[in-house]
Amino acid sequence: MMRIGDFSRLSRVTVKTLRYYDEVGLLHPAHVDETTGYRYYDHDQLPRLYRILALKDLGFSLEEIGRFLADNLTTEQMHGMLKLRQAEIRDRVLDESERLARVETRLRQLEQEDVMSKYDVVIKPVEPLNVAGVRDIVPTPPDQGGLWDELMGHLAQHKIQPSGPCLSLYYDEEYKEADWDIEVCQPIEGNAPGTERVRVRELPGVETMACVVHHGPFTTIGEAYEALLKWIGENGYRIVGPGREVYLRSSEGSQTDPDTLTEIQYPVEKA
Repeated sequence: MMRIGDFSRLSRVTVKTLRYYDEVGLLHPAHVDETTGYRYYDHDQLPRLYRILALKDLGFSLEEIGRFLADNLTTEQMHGMLKLRQAEIRDRVLDESERLARVETRLRQLEQEDVMSKYDVVIKPVEPLNVAGVRDIVPTPPDQGGLWDELMGHLAQHKIQPSGPCLSLYYDEEYKEADWDIEVCQPIEGNAPGTERVRVRELPGVETMACVVHHGPFTTIGEAYEALLKWIGENGYRIVGPGREVYLRSSEGSQTDPDTLTEIQYPVEKA
């Protein structure tokens, strides 16, 4: 047998780590001197230590390694655990590859424009919403006021309380000069009566929603759209549903209020 320092030099594992492995039950010394407390190890313990190191290198936690060693896993069980680990690592590699691509895109933007964009795009999940809405064709987005009057009049008539910021859905798949297909929606609590014009429904949730916030008047919101659509294309996404404008803070009917806060959202998936 050899003292812990000699075993440390032989295995290239620090004394501190060997002591910790002892504390957590992964690798106990072959003998502990009752008088001095010195730990002694045997050459026969190297295979177990190397198994611990190999599993740790594969990314398994010490707790998982302890179960592997204690349960004497069969080859089939070990194969299953390694396949699961393989899938987890692949997912992480994919996530990091996508993050690297976003970093490179931002670098190119800085190098080309020599200015930091005032718009930051995030991908986030959006929960389903219970909404009342009115959908129709209007000449242009600023002309949707009549739809809002119709919707809010219905809600007031039936004493229905809003439950969150209102929003507009844009159904056209490409830019149009006129005749926009728009639905104005107000999230509400519980059930509410509908009509031929006012539809009460659940607006589906979206797992991957590309979002950007525009702080400024509606007259300059095109800048935010341009930044968001550019980001979607450069980062390998494609739009898979209607765009949304969520009115986090707005002035009644004003297109020029600089304090307006609007979140633009597009459901996306990898192209």
